[in-house]
Amino acid sequence: MPQSPPAAYRPPQVPPVDEVAARERASRLASRSIKTEAKVEGLKRLIAMLDLTTLEGADTPGKVKSLCQKARTPDPGSDQDHPSVGAVCVYPPMVPVAREHVGDTDIQVASVASYFPSGQAALEERVAEVERVRDAGADEIDVVINRNAFLAGEYERVHREVGALADASGEKHLKVILETGELETYDAVRLASRIAMDAGADFIKTSTGKVTPAATMPVTLVMLEAIRDYYRETGRPVGMKPAGGIRKAKPALRYLVMVKEVLGDAWLTPERFRIGASSLLNDLLLQLEKERHGRYHSKRYLSLG
Repeated sequence: MPQSPPAAYRPPQVPPVDEVAARERASRLASRSIKTEAKVEGLKRLIAMLDLTTLEGADTPGKVKSLCQKARTPDPGSDQDHPSVGAVCVYPPMVPVAREHVGDTDIQVASVASYFPSGQAALEERVAEVERVRDAGADEIDVVINRNAFLAGEYERVHREVGALADASGEKHLKVILETGELETYDAVRLASRIAMDAGADFIKTSTGKVTPAATMPVTLVMLEAIRDYYRETGRPVGMKPAGGIRKAKPALRYLVMVKEVLGDAWLTPERFRIGASSLLNDLLLQLEKERHGRYHSKRYLSLG
């Protein structure tokens, strides 16, 4: 018998988001006090959860090499044993350079793809770029959803396109960027999160870092709750990555508290939680030094820019 064509995707009903309640809960979580021992542990965990990123038009092999050296040894002048970062994230042409310079460490090589940051290209072209960075040696691939299609209510198309990008990524981890600053409402963020997860996202990510606002605590809370509900329903864990605008240790620790509160300790690992940042690393190191010495010992932490 001839097989019936697959049914068109229809996103499941997702609970509406009370925006006032989401902001209030995020604010309460942000006000939690953290004991010194937990703070030190949190700072070290955050280093291991960083996607150290350079996504500039002026990126060069030399800059990416320096980024990888920083990723491998975040604080070469310290006698403390700091962890290496979770990943380095670069543009597609720089994947072979990053692959060479992370060496045999556990640091992952991530690349943006699918015509980042706009995603404004034919699906075939976006798929081809994902395949190229996969074959070039990327471990993780960060792609963007078609925001025009989503905002037009073309949810089946968004699901189909993300599914095609997931298929093209093969065994590599696919991080799907929602660009929450363009989605207008928390309900839209919640729905886009579910569509991306249904289509095969291994991580969902707030932002490209090229649009304002980028990551915020209320938006991240909405996405974490979407991950929680999806996991309860399907049993498949999906990671979370806030990105853009997180430059200081204090707010980064608040994100960690929120992850623990919503998803539990199982998500407090680089396999399930990342932060996309560059300048954040320097402040994490400064705060660790302050906790150790009771003061800022030096200003040797230089910009990666």
